[in-house]
Amino acid sequence: MVSQHVLEAFQSMWGPFPEPVMLLHKSREILAVNEAGRAAGIPVGAKCSSLNPENTTDGHCRQCQALKALRAGEPITTSSVTGARRLKGYWLPLKDVDDVYIHFGVSIGEEIDAALAAAKTA
Repeated sequence: MVSQHVLEAFQSMWGPFPEPVMLLHKSREILAVNEAGRAAGIPVGAKCSSLNPENTTDGHCRQCQALKALRAGEPITTSSVTGARRLKGYWLPLKDVDDVYIHFGVSIGEEIDAALAAAKTA
């Protein structure tokens, strides 16, 4: 489904990233995960929606922006709050590789809390 070159490039770029990162096909099949993704138990070959079944509608997560990003050929970014966690989500289509994208979320709560605390003391 994707060349060995793409898999190697993914690991080279995203392997050490401190948050779980997935390389996915537009079918939502997980093609590869980085080191943090492996440590979190994200299974290669599964559908990404299986990681969050309570948030799934029609076989994908309600806030999924994968198809929008793939159609536009441009990254899509969202912000959300899940419980006490604030997250920034990214869907990044690969250049010159049809129907494949990178998806990850970054916790931004600590940064927001620090900025709010700094603003209050300023």
